[in-house]
Amino acid sequence: METPTTEEIAQHYSAMLDSVNLINNGKPEGMDGTEWTDCVARNKEHLELMLTRDFWTTEDMAPVNAAIAL
Repeated sequence: METPTTEEIAQHYSAMLDSVNLINNGKPEGMDGTEWTDCVARNKEHLELMLTRDFWTTEDMAPVNAAIAL
Protein backbone atom coordinates (compact mmCIF):
# COMPACT_ATOMS: atom_id res chain seq x y z
CA MET A 1 0.00 0.00 0.00
CA GLU A 2 1.35 3.41 -0.92
CA THR A 3 1.88 5.95 1.80
CA PRO A 4 -0.82 8.59 1.47
CA THR A 5 0.04 12.23 1.01
CA THR A 6 -0.35 14.69 3.87
CA GLU A 7 -3.59 15.86 2.26
CA GLU A 8 -4.91 12.30 1.97
CA ILE A 9 -4.06 11.60 5.61
CA ALA A 10 -5.97 14.76 6.57
CA GLN A 11 -8.96 13.55 4.53
CA HIS A 12 -8.85 10.13 6.23
CA TYR A 13 -8.69 11.78 9.65
CA SER A 14 -11.57 14.12 8.77
CA ALA A 15 -13.67 11.12 7.72
CA MET A 16 -12.84 9.45 11.02
CA LEU A 17 -13.99 12.54 12.91
CA ASP A 18 -17.22 12.50 10.89
CA SER A 19 -17.81 8.98 12.22
CA VAL A 20 -16.90 10.10 15.75
CA ASN A 21 -19.38 12.99 15.55
CA LEU A 22 -22.10 10.76 14.17
CA ILE A 23 -21.66 8.31 17.05
CA ASN A 24 -21.40 11.05 19.68
CA ASN A 25 -24.47 12.92 18.44
CA GLY A 26 -26.74 9.93 19.05
CA LYS A 27 -29.60 8.49 17.07
CA PRO A 28 -31.06 10.96 14.58
CA GLU A 29 -34.76 11.66 14.71
CA GLY A 30 -36.59 9.43 12.27
CA MET A 31 -34.09 6.57 12.39
CA ASP A 32 -35.31 3.40 14.05
CA GLY A 33 -33.27 1.58 16.67
CA THR A 34 -32.16 -1.25 14.40
CA GLU A 35 -30.92 1.17 11.74
CA TRP A 36 -29.07 3.16 14.39
CA THR A 37 -27.43 0.05 15.85
CA ASP A 38 -26.25 -0.97 12.37
CA CYS A 39 -25.03 2.56 11.62
CA VAL A 40 -23.01 2.73 14.84
CA ALA A 41 -21.52 -0.72 14.23
CA ARG A 42 -20.43 0.21 10.69
CA ASN A 43 -18.86 3.46 11.87
CA LYS A 44 -17.03 1.77 14.75
CA GLU A 45 -15.73 -0.87 12.32
CA HIS A 46 -14.47 1.94 10.08
CA LEU A 47 -12.72 3.62 13.00
CA GLU A 48 -11.15 0.37 14.20
CA LEU A 49 -9.87 -0.39 10.70
CA MET A 50 -8.44 3.09 10.25
CA LEU A 51 -6.61 2.88 13.58
CA THR A 52 -4.63 -0.05 12.19
CA ARG A 53 -3.11 2.11 9.45
CA ASP A 54 0.53 2.96 9.94
CA PHE A 55 0.58 6.36 8.24
CA TRP A 56 -0.72 8.45 11.13
CA THR A 57 1.54 11.20 12.39
CA THR A 58 0.40 13.66 15.09
CA GLU A 59 -3.37 13.17 14.78
CA ASP A 60 -5.22 13.01 18.11
CA MET A 61 -6.81 9.57 18.29
CA ALA A 62 -8.34 10.10 21.75
CA PRO A 63 -11.79 11.05 20.36
CA VAL A 64 -11.64 8.08 17.99
CA ASN A 65 -10.85 5.66 20.79
CA ALA A 66 -13.56 7.21 22.99
CA ALA A 67 -16.19 6.80 20.25
CA ILE A 68 -15.22 3.15 19.74
CA ALA A 69 -15.56 2.54 23.47
CA LEU A 70 -19.15 3.88 23.60
